[in-house]
Amino acid sequence: MTYKSEFLNILTERGFVHQCSDFDGLDKKLSKGVQSAYIGFDATADSLHVGSLVQIMMLYWLQQTGHKPITLMGGGTTKVGDPSGKDESRKMLTETDIEKNISGIGLIFGNYLKYGSGRADALMVNNADWLDQLNYIDFLRDYGPHFTINRMMTFESVKLRLEREQPLTFLEFNYMILQAYDFVELAKRFGTILQMGGSDQWGNIINGVELGRRTIREDGEGAHLFALTAPLLTTASGAKMGKTADGAIWLNADKLPAYDFWQYWRNTEDADVGRFLKLFTTLPLDEIARLEALQGAEINEAKKVLAFEVTKMCHGKQAAEEAADTAIKVFEQGSVGADLPSITINPARLKSGVPVIDLLVETGLASSKGEARRLIKGGGAKLNGQPISNPDHTLEPSSFLKGSDYVKLSAGKKKHALVKVQG
Repeated sequence: MTYKSEFLNILTERGFVHQCSDFDGLDKKLSKGVQSAYIGFDATADSLHVGSLVQIMMLYWLQQTGHKPITLMGGGTTKVGDPSGKDESRKMLTETDIEKNISGIGLIFGNYLKYGSGRADALMVNNADWLDQLNYIDFLRDYGPHFTINRMMTFESVKLRLEREQPLTFLEFNYMILQAYDFVELAKRFGTILQMGGSDQWGNIINGVELGRRTIREDGEGAHLFALTAPLLTTASGAKMGKTADGAIWLNADKLPAYDFWQYWRNTEDADVGRFLKLFTTLPLDEIARLEALQGAEINEAKKVLAFEVTKMCHGKQAAEEAADTAIKVFEQGSVGADLPSITINPARLKSGVPVIDLLVETGLASSKGEARRLIKGGGAKLNGQPISNPDHTLEPSSFLKGSDYVKLSAGKKKHALVKVQG
């Protein structure tokens, strides 16, 4: 289907759309000048991971098509906890923790959105600005009658917790009311008409749409607000985006080096390349179709393009180029690149011999000494490209090549790190 709105056309063509509360109504509204839309991000960590990239790219395309994106930071809702998709209650964070996390999360948005005072410039808002000021009794009286326990019990997030006999606290039960109220506040303050998010947020977003219709009067009628969700993303093998066996794929460089971020996308499954190019890059669709059609070993070239383009948007062109250069040196030339993760040891420690098992853990190539030992016994650990067969092997001055101040440790074919000597 073709829309009048460039935004809806782009999102549909690139695979972002799962559900919409009113396609026709939203299409008409988006065709009548600059509109604002938002996505909420709770501050549960000091960085987002790649599982949030779909939502960030939706905001990116919103701005690119002339509309105003709002990044809503959940300074208030983080104190409550969203039960959606969770088996247990969220850990309670302090005010200081939440503020620190918001600062960390906020860093990444500037790489995708232009903030400022212009009509289509992005805006960052914190829902603590209004949620912290609520009078509980007044809030219950004014908004409580618009929510029924019967309806809330039908939400998937609630049903799953109850079916698994996991406690669902009254605190969490309030989350969906507060999220709905966020939409009403943004509609009143900024004229926001659209909330977007993942498909797991559909019920919460629809609550806001309905609350706006019931409580905001426009020309004698309820406000016409809209919901738009993207599909929850999994890889072709069914794995959830954003997590690997080694941990989360964070967006902030201080949480995950740009090289590791690049490498994550380089290792994309063949069946996911075209889909990920549409979702996570700005390449033209005809170029994506060409890359997606590559067969056999040539698909690796498409994966390199994917890795470069995604890293460039998230970390900048220079970081993407350095990561690509490091990968060429490590995998194609058999040497090392400056962008590999590294640790430094002092000469005194080296002189007495350092167990390679310890270094595998310290460099992050293994999560524990037990895992490092299993890696060596399985033939997966290498020192300067040579297999390590003895779990008790130690790194000594003689381990370093003549004239070199580093050695390269490897875990399997794709994970590498440098161990350098200080001074």
